[in-house]
Amino acid sequence: MKKLKGILCVLAALSVFSCTKTDQQGRSGGTEISAYLSEHTRLVNTLIGTAPLLDPQVIGYTPPKDWRVWAGLVYPGSSLPNAMVQLSPITEFGSGAGYEYEDTVIHAFTHTNKGHWNLCNVPVLPVSGSTEGKEQFSSTFSHDKEAASPGFYSVVLEDYQVQANLTSTLRGGYHQYHYPTAKDRSIVFKLSRANNRVHSWSIEQVDDFSVQGVQDIGGDRIYFYALLNRELESLEKRGENTKSGLAILHLKDGGGKTVEMKIGLSFVSAENARQNLESEMAGKTFAQVRSEANQTWENLLSKIEVKGGSEKQRQLFYTSLYRAFLWPALRSDVNGEYTDASRNVVKADFSYYTIPSLWDTYRNKLVLLSIISPKVTEDVIKSLKDIGDKTGYIPTFFHGDHAAAFITGSYLRGIDGFDVEGAYKLLLKSANQDGGSRPHAKEYIKKGYISEPHIDNPHVETKAKAGVSKTLEYAYDDYSLAQLGRALGDTANYRVLMQRSQNYRNMFDPKTRFMRGRLENGEWIKDFNPQYPYYEYMYREANAWQLSFFAPHDMQGLVALYGGAEGFESKLDSLFTLPWNPNHIARNVSSFIGQYCHGNQPDHEAPFAYHFIGKPEKSQKIIDKILNDLYGIGEHGLALSGMDDAGEMSSWYVFSALGLYPYSPADDEYLVTVPLFDEVRWKMSNGMELVIKKPNAGRALETILVDGKEHEGYFVSHDLFRKGGEINIQTADQAVPDEHFDK
Repeated sequence: MKKLKGILCVLAALSVFSCTKTDQQGRSGGTEISAYLSEHTRLVNTLIGTAPLLDPQVIGYTPPKDWRVWAGLVYPGSSLPNAMVQLSPITEFGSGAGYEYEDTVIHAFTHTNKGHWNLCNVPVLPVSGSTEGKEQFSSTFSHDKEAASPGFYSVVLEDYQVQANLTSTLRGGYHQYHYPTAKDRSIVFKLSRANNRVHSWSIEQVDDFSVQGVQDIGGDRIYFYALLNRELESLEKRGENTKSGLAILHLKDGGGKTVEMKIGLSFVSAENARQNLESEMAGKTFAQVRSEANQTWENLLSKIEVKGGSEKQRQLFYTSLYRAFLWPALRSDVNGEYTDASRNVVKADFSYYTIPSLWDTYRNKLVLLSIISPKVTEDVIKSLKDIGDKTGYIPTFFHGDHAAAFITGSYLRGIDGFDVEGAYKLLLKSANQDGGSRPHAKEYIKKGYISEPHIDNPHVETKAKAGVSKTLEYAYDDYSLAQLGRALGDTANYRVLMQRSQNYRNMFDPKTRFMRGRLENGEWIKDFNPQYPYYEYMYREANAWQLSFFAPHDMQGLVALYGGAEGFESKLDSLFTLPWNPNHIARNVSSFIGQYCHGNQPDHEAPFAYHFIGKPEKSQKIIDKILNDLYGIGEHGLALSGMDDAGEMSSWYVFSALGLYPYSPADDEYLVTVPLFDEVRWKMSNGMELVIKKPNAGRALETILVDGKEHEGYFVSHDLFRKGGEINIQTADQAVPDEHFDK
């Protein structure tokens, strides 16, 4: 019976692992990487954003000792667009994305990632030699023996002389390990570790070739099913369910030096993890899965073709485009099941996704998603609606209520395959009640602003309401929801919400000409320092300078608050010229042009604001400086000026490099700037094509031609994406000298 069981196990393994000479495949994964790449994937460098930002001149201050500025925080490993699995090396648990370029030790390869100090689940590490008596397992590595591209990662673990090659599918990771010999081979599962606190874990051997288990991190349970092409000698468990516990898969000697392991993930069950694995990887070789991953990315990246620009600009563009499509992440299995917000296992006919990083990405990344991946966007909205149905509110993320802008903008761009009326009702509920997605909503509605308590000597980490930020953001969210109400014929709520969208004015102090915090009695907060950055007092991760130009729905009204075009221009000039105080140190507020901070999101619309007073050439000077000086920087050209935040920084680059920016993401129009490239071709899923041409080398915008006719204003309609068309951008050679930015 035992012999028969062994034969059945071999047959089961061979049904998933195709019979190929795996010892010969991928052995030189780094040196042969170009053989797998396509026209566009070859331009993606997944290591960009992993290096530290070190230059105080860029950072704006000298960081305290042993303080790594929050820059990049991305991972170099393998993933598909919006996948469940992100298979990547981890050099430091508890760090943003687990991988920091300056590190020299790899602790494991983990299967989930975002870049937000969480996830990094199911860590595994191949080791060689005896494991007896050893408590710590990790290995030094060298970037000289490391290679990465979309859907692939390879590195030599020097301590064990194992070359690890990684690729992935939507719900599975494919590991290929080349050991120095066919003896003393093990795989360590560090199941007590993740970037979240692990509450419990377990693992069990299923048969001679497979194991399954789970990591429970409190909010989620991550199940896995792992199948090997080599027979297991034993499964050793050390300290099960302890903080330092781990499990070791000991492999039988012989059978070749190469070991392959396929791991399916599920947030529902180990059985679903097995089904995911079999559905996506059964009978496929490592080379096949790697090639399919590359082709998936090539299909996405090739939707935008660019001509001209430098090699570095093209690399930064396609790397940024790649980064923009890693999050939100898939959470439903091949059978349609997922664990919902009520912790119940349900089944749906759409793909269920995580909550997008709405505070970060509503500005640009989710607009990019709606243009390039409308089906994913539709399912993300269905997922948000599903959460709303179970909890009573469509969720926000971190701050603001920007599902309103995301859902409205997507609907106005033609994505309507979801319950629009139901989503609208849930968003209205959020907008009008406390206890949901809008903290202090009643105060906001009653007073027209959110007050702040008086606090003596507030500092960066002072906890409060972030009343200025909330008021400005809720005002924009009200505007966004009003547009959806108008589209659905709800004129009554449209009028109320549009009136409330003017609440941003209540934060404007005409004496100081800043958006300023107010006390409950309406008085302005005393001891006001507009240059000081706060995390939660008055402002959220910003200072007064960085928040005082935010009214994307009513820029002409904002200009009027500053006394008209001249006063607005003067104040905006000061934003970009008043030096940052190097004594003002906030960890994720960094990389400045004057007081403008590109290292964090709250003022990312400010460089475009000169368009609203008819001076786009001044905007272009700032935009170009950001594009040229704050991406792909540092010693190795691998640093970013700030945290990518699930693709927001990258999406800013994509839109700005292409010459179209969604200044108000709830509106189906785009602000025209000067692209980096001579020609851009957007290919739509409906077969249409939008062409953007820049025939001249100049960087100062003069005239916009749309389909051969001179265009009034600086905004173009999303109809150009729906129907196709051509934008021709005429430029002048002159640049804007620095002295034109008045002090």
